[in-house]
Parts: sequence; C-alpha cells; structure tokens
Amino acid sequence: MSRIFSGIQPSGELHIGNYLGAVKNWAALQSQYESYFCVVDYHAIIAAYAPDDLRRRTREMATSLLAAGIDPGRCALFVQSRVPEHTELQWIFNTIAPLGELERQTQFKEKRERQEQVMAGLLNYPVLQAADILLYLADMVPVGEDQVQHLELSRVIARNWNARFAPEGAPYFPEPQPKLTKTRRIVGLDGNAKMSKSLNNTIGLLETPDEIWAKLRPAVTDPARVKKTDPGNPDNCRTIFELHKAFSPEATVTEVDKNCRSASWGCVDCKKALFEHMNAELTPIRTRAQAFAEQPRLVDDALDAGAEKARTVARQTMAHVKDRMGIA
Repeated sequence: MSRIFSGIQPSGELHIGNYLGAVKNWAALQSQYESYFCVVDYHAIIAAYAPDDLRRRTREMATSLLAAGIDPGRCALFVQSRVPEHTELQWIFNTIAPLGELERQTQFKEKRERQEQVMAGLLNYPVLQAADILLYLADMVPVGEDQVQHLELSRVIARNWNARFAPEGAPYFPEPQPKLTKTRRIVGLDGNAKMSKSLNNTIGLLETPDEIWAKLRPAVTDPARVKKTDPGNPDNCRTIFELHKAFSPEATVTEVDKNCRSASWGCVDCKKALFEHMNAELTPIRTRAQAFAEQPRLVDDALDAGAEKARTVARQTMAHVKDRMGIA
C-alpha cells in the first residue's frame, strides 16, 4: 500500500476552508493509503505566540480532526513535537538543502517583506516540511496548489541525499508527488482573500446553525445583481457557488446555476439552499466534537497511539539514515 503524509498547523478549531481544502480529503484517503496525519506545532512557532495558547490550539485542532472523520483506527494522527525524529532529520537535511532553493520559496519572499527582523525559521521551515514527509518515506502528499513549490523542494532534498548516501540505482527516499485536493481554494465570505480566521471571513466547523447563517447571509455574491430580477452569473459569485460545489449534491448545483442565470432565485434563496446542505454535513461533526469534549481521554488515546505508530517508522528511518551517513 502506498503511503501518504500531510500536516496542518494548530490554529484551533477547523474552519470550512481548511476542512474542504485538506481534511475532508484526508478522511477519504485514509482508507486507500497508509496514512500519517500530523498537527505540526513546530511549524507554528516561527511566529510570535503564547505557550498556553499553542497548547490549547493544538488540542482543539486534534479534536476537530477526529470529529471531521480522521479515524485513528485507519491512520496515525499525532502531534509533531511528540516525534523528535522530525527535527533530527531536519538538521541532516539542512546540510544538503540548497540555500538558493530556500530563498526562492514564494511564501518566504512574501512574508520576509512584512517582517522587520527575519528569523532563520522562516527560511528553514520548508526543510522541516521535507523532513516531515520523508521521515515516513511518503510516496504522496495531499496538498493544495499553494504547497506544490514546497513539495518540489522535498524532491530536491530526497534526490540530493540519495545521490550522496544511497547505493547506486537503489534510492532510499522516494520523491513524493502531490495529490491535489479536488476542491479549489475558496475565496472568503468577504470576496477578497482566501478563507482565514485572522480575516474573519470564514465559518468555523463547529459553529451553531444560527452562527453559520449569520455569517452566510451577508456573504458577497454577484455584484451585477442589484435587484432580485437581475440575471446573475454563478462564475461571478465565487464563494457561494464554490461552496455549493463542495457541500451540495450535483443536482442542487445545477439548479443553482440555472436559477441564478434566469433570476428565478435571489441570492438569499441560493444561500438558503447552501445553508441546508452545509448544516446537514456539519451537524454530525458538531455532534462528534461534543462527544470528544465529554470524553477527553479519547483524544489523548488517539494521539498517543498515533505518536507511537509514527515513532516506530521514524526510528527505522533514522537508523537507516545514520547508518548510511556514518553517524554513530
């Protein structure tokens, strides 16, 4: 069975952007591949943070992942810092990661311009990302389009290590390939940027139906539809129509397209239909999250089991790497 790895930062409870962009796909893939899913708390510390807040957000993220369908019986779900081999392998990879490749990373260049003092972690975190993946000899990585460049760096690092330390013709580290999610990146409810908690333009996965509708109702739609009788174009209503594609049955998506173009529905009618299908999918997730809140030991047990499974593979990888490199 092929092996996949993917990680998510501990931002607290999931919102619909990262649920649709990653986690829903993980839940589908865990029965098809040997799967390792990680809450990457080491990645989260490259920006200023409060330690207690990080602990809380890490716990909330793990709970949300379990509620969203990540099954510890079919995958390994764990917290990155519980497996120290991640950072051990990162240091080794730092010795073979080309500086020029790191400086060309789009996210590094963008974030560097917004910081008065650039820390080394901002430059090096793609190397940790490569270690995350290659530690488990993952063949594939479920990612969004914005992470493809970082994954290419993982292949460069795998290639460099294999060229130096693997027997000729028998590479040890695979060159992991992206497995893109079917859901496009969805623009936030404000219509201006990708969904983000910090921009308050998304919906939390565990929000109540009233809270969801309060955010959905004023969400941006086709600006050309001034009156209900004006025909619309779903392609100009990127957020709502893309959410329909993600949450609604195909027949509803077709109906939305037709009724929008013919002005048979107003924007509120379209949002009501979306709300119905969103709530149908999110209600069981809220129910499971409540069950985990009432039995927190279930979360602890899942993370403990996941970390132990992950460390079994990680130790084997590091033993092989050290042996090939002559490290005691």
